[in-house]
Amino acid sequence: MQNFPLVSVICLAYNHEAYVEEALESVLNQNYPNIELLIADDNSQDRTVFVIEKWLHKHPEIPFFRNTENLGNTRTFNAVAKHAKGEFIIDLAADDVLFSDCVSRQINTFQNTTYTNLGVVYGNLIQMDENGTYLNDYYTEKDNPESGNIYKMVIGRTTKICSVSSMVKKSVFDTVGYYDEDLAYEDLDFWIRASRIFDFEYIPEILVKKRELTSSLSAHFTRKNNQKSRHLNESSYLILKKAVQFNKNKEEHKLLLNRIRFELYKSIATRNFALAAKLVLLHLKVRLKSL
Repeated sequence: MQNFPLVSVICLAYNHEAYVEEALESVLNQNYPNIELLIADDNSQDRTVFVIEKWLHKHPEIPFFRNTENLGNTRTFNAVAKHAKGEFIIDLAADDVLFSDCVSRQINTFQNTTYTNLGVVYGNLIQMDENGTYLNDYYTEKDNPESGNIYKMVIGRTTKICSVSSMVKKSVFDTVGYYDEDLAYEDLDFWIRASRIFDFEYIPEILVKKRELTSSLSAHFTRKNNQKSRHLNESSYLILKKAVQFNKNKEEHKLLLNRIRFELYKSIATRNFALAAKLVLLHLKVRLKSL
């Protein structure tokens, strides 16, 4: 008898009126039979809520959580995740799209893995522009997404992991904690904490279409004299500062130095010299630990 554990897909929307319906439909169109969808809006200022509520007329059983103020991704996800009943969780942005076999491939990987401590599976994805036009594959032949103990990959700024192509066991959140609500973005910090304890497995298949917008968080990291950019890069510093405590040996400290230098470059490029000074001090501290 085939086992179909419940998968919770948490779809987070913020000013996604043009894209949210496609994202929601991609969840309902999965060929996997046991999914619960939870929708949240982080106080959108466009017609996103109207679009969602109109769509929900056809699906009144699906819960919808509306923020009365903008709380950010980390706080919104954590609040909604408390209501998730699934054994596995997917964090889906409302401008991204799951391929119809995304969930079934992820569950199949969990059920047929050779890793005894598997907590996260992640796959490849297509990046597209606001009109849905193909831009590139996230992982190319030059990349080396790893499986197993990938902690060194995560801290060393070699190959990135994209949240939208990932499925996480709920027990991972229960063990390492949910998203850090003091941060402007969630994924790097969570991957560091999770990969220190759990194995990851890479699926060499395209699972998702991810939309790159001018309003996306990733577009703000290198903007000069921008408040959102400062918050994002300050969060990166806090993440790296915490990562020092997770390192166990000199090799890991050396790998972390590479990421600190990258963040230092960004802080200078964005003219955030106060942050640059803190990163220099952090670099010196980690450098001493690496000797």
